[in-house]
Amino acid sequence: MKKIRPKEKIIAIIPARGGSKGLSRKNIRIIAEKPLIAWTIESAKKSKYLDRIVVSTEDKEIAEVSEKYGVEVIKRPAELARDNSPTFDAVMHVIDYFQSKGEVFDIVVILEATSPLRDSEDIDKCIEILYSNEKARAIVSIAKLESSHPEFNVVLNKERFIKKINGTSNFRTLRRQELQDIFFFDGTIYISYIDTYKQKRTIYHELTLGYIVPKYKSLEVDDIYDFISIEALIKAKKEGKI
Repeated sequence: MKKIRPKEKIIAIIPARGGSKGLSRKNIRIIAEKPLIAWTIESAKKSKYLDRIVVSTEDKEIAEVSEKYGVEVIKRPAELARDNSPTFDAVMHVIDYFQSKGEVFDIVVILEATSPLRDSEDIDKCIEILYSNEKARAIVSIAKLESSHPEFNVVLNKERFIKKINGTSNFRTLRRQELQDIFFFDGTIYISYIDTYKQKRTIYHELTLGYIVPKYKSLEVDDIYDFISIEALIKAKKEGKI
């Protein structure tokens, strides 16, 4: 694959709010001997291509932890840190901040702190794949949908009779080998050319590539059950079991 041209500047932004409904203070909760956010910071710092790594947060404690692990923090306004605040606005707040200081970036890499199982190699491969495809303007990580394939799912009508999701009553179930692979957005990595991100106001569009990650890397911390599972996977990974 081609290497990134030196003139293209890449910024990684780690959005990390202080509020969390599923698991209180999860971004700085200790998991496998480190704050959760530290796993994302360290994978970003090992990347070959990132010119700048920034944590966007309104939370003082998250800011202190992030600075301890060696990255810059941009204070996020409170109105951009609510439960319903779009990630787009938080990302653009950081990009606009640097632009106001005369520093312009070409590509943005968005890394959620709740996905600690990604590796720096995943970040670099995504950047290389994006750059090597002349048509693509963005790339996101995806994982294969396996046990909950829509072919095996049903809904209930008003009388509580089962129906296929497509509304039919044809229950001929295909063998798994006959099914087309289906993927879901797993939230591990989002990358986009910034001009396209501004125009589309989203990563997801017709010029977005998919980067497949293994099932275990797609897990993210939303609640205590995720936390326990991911901590066990981190330990297994350290021991070379996965």
